[in-house]
Amino acid sequence: MKYLNEVFRIVKKESPILYWAVLINFIIAIVCIVGLFIDDRTLEGISVWIKPLKFSISIAIYTLTVGYLMTIYPYSKRKKNIINNIVSYTLLLELGIIFYQASRGVPSHYNESTPFDAILFLGMGFFIGINVLIMLLFIFDTIRLKLDTTKSIQYAILMGWLIIFFGSWVGGQMITQMTHNVGPADEGTGLPLVNWSTISGDLRVAHFFGLHGIQIIPLFALWVSKKWKASNRNQIVTVLFFGLLYATWIGFTFYQAKQGMPLLKL
Repeated sequence: MKYLNEVFRIVKKESPILYWAVLINFIIAIVCIVGLFIDDRTLEGISVWIKPLKFSISIAIYTLTVGYLMTIYPYSKRKKNIINNIVSYTLLLELGIIFYQASRGVPSHYNESTPFDAILFLGMGFFIGINVLIMLLFIFDTIRLKLDTTKSIQYAILMGWLIIFFGSWVGGQMITQMTHNVGPADEGTGLPLVNWSTISGDLRVAHFFGLHGIQIIPLFALWVSKKWKASNRNQIVTVLFFGLLYATWIGFTFYQAKQGMPLLKL
């Protein structure tokens, strides 16, 4: 908790707009939790508030991560402000669409039932596309710049960005086929909270682990640097090996889903 408080303090000081975007996401998450208890409407077999709840938490984590990572890139203040504003506003707008559609009791994703719903779905894709371009910028700059951190953590950050880019590509695969399922529909048959299908392949599994590689791999590298007093070379090798294992796991879940197999068959 001490380290998390320090991260919030740093982000609040260095990237205040991202800090407030994180708080807004958490407020929306609380509203969604309340909605779970007072609203019995369902969509595809689960509460209409599950999707905005999941997205609010995930976007909050990503926004906080970007806010913290921005402090170790040697960017000018102007460049940081531009990136911070783009990330905060686009992701808040995307979440706003998801929340609005949930309040109406209709799907936010793959919904082209009316021209209005199609425009909202297209808007979500546009906002995500902008953030994918930001990810590409981070990948490029992590390769060419010296970050204010150890070499092993810089490698971890690079692998994290590469993996989250792949996770975004998996999201594009879902949009292309206009569903996250490979196989029969899964209304009400998913795993608790995440709602991953237990009867068919589900691309959301690889998408989820891909999107959170930017947290998991750098955190592992940080843990290694603090707990293992080894040479920089050995730490880099360890981090790269862990990153490859993590990438292999994502590749497996993607292959599994494409074969129409659920992560867990219940």
